[in-house]
Amino acid sequence: MKLSLLAKLDQLVPRLEEVDRLLAEPDAAADLARYRRLNQEHAEIAPVIQAYQDWRQARADLATAEAMLDDADMRDFAREEIETTQARLDELDQRLQRLLLPKDPDDDRNLFLEIRAGTGGNESALFAGDLFRMYSRYAERQRWRVELVSASEGEVGGYKEIICRVVGAGAYARLKFESGGHRVQRVPETESQGRIHTSACTVAVMPEADQAGEIDLDPADLRIDTFRASGAGGQHINKTDSAVRVTHLPSGLVVECQDDRSQHKNKAQALSVLAARLKDQRERERRAREASTRKNLVGSGDRSDRIRTYNFPQGRVTDHRINLTLYKIDAILDGGLDELIDALTAEHQAEQLAALADEA
Repeated sequence: MKLSLLAKLDQLVPRLEEVDRLLAEPDAAADLARYRRLNQEHAEIAPVIQAYQDWRQARADLATAEAMLDDADMRDFAREEIETTQARLDELDQRLQRLLLPKDPDDDRNLFLEIRAGTGGNESALFAGDLFRMYSRYAERQRWRVELVSASEGEVGGYKEIICRVVGAGAYARLKFESGGHRVQRVPETESQGRIHTSACTVAVMPEADQAGEIDLDPADLRIDTFRASGAGGQHINKTDSAVRVTHLPSGLVVECQDDRSQHKNKAQALSVLAARLKDQRERERRAREASTRKNLVGSGDRSDRIRTYNFPQGRVTDHRINLTLYKIDAILDGGLDELIDALTAEHQAEQLAALADEA
């Protein structure tokens, strides 16, 4: 392990002790904001320190085993211990480096998921419905909550556009690499000649903005219109001006919300989506600036990128960013996304480790 990383770890040890002391003070919870920050810092540092202590113990065990090589009676045993301990040391070294990687401050946040039909007409709208079901099933497996914000249904099913809020621990961390263009290749039910058609949808995954004012929405920059909702929902939802359209004048972004019967709730939800879109826009601009000096191996997350293809005739799903192909399309579309997500996360971490190595 590099000396720079060891120095950083040595600095974290007294910091964890200090955080423990501050949390143990009788009036620690008097300032709730500070108390939450300390608890979050403790949760981030404690696993690192535990791994560091395990690493130091493994180093000590290795030194003890190497010293035993001088004893002829213990030499065979010592060699086995050295091999076992060295393997554990290498594993702990990699784990420590991963734990020390820069944390994405948005990883623990809820998110807004937007799916839009693209090229392909009705088939694209049907595919948007398939993607929404896939993410909903995955959220269900993670015990997350999915809240519908707005939906525009397709003419023969599926969605022209659908927006939902996903609430759950680590939701953004798991789904943040899903932004981009998703392509489907299959024979539509209306295709009498059995020809394979290619359609596409775009997916945007945006972390929910901090309600404490991370994104400042100036009322002077907003135009808020109310109108009667359309679609299912019973008599009440169609007879009152409960739907809300918010236009952000400086950027031209428009958000509509009509899922709830309450105009107040629809307005609050629309403003939340708008804040998330503005936050996402700023983040994509920042990534674009960084990409001019260093390319991210997992992709920029720009929703114009073609990131994945779902090929039904071959039963395969291919993620083009990491050249990973899995022949389990049914399982994936039923929410079995972990293998894809884990591979994308591992590639991202490998790229971060490479960047740290270049800087060292």
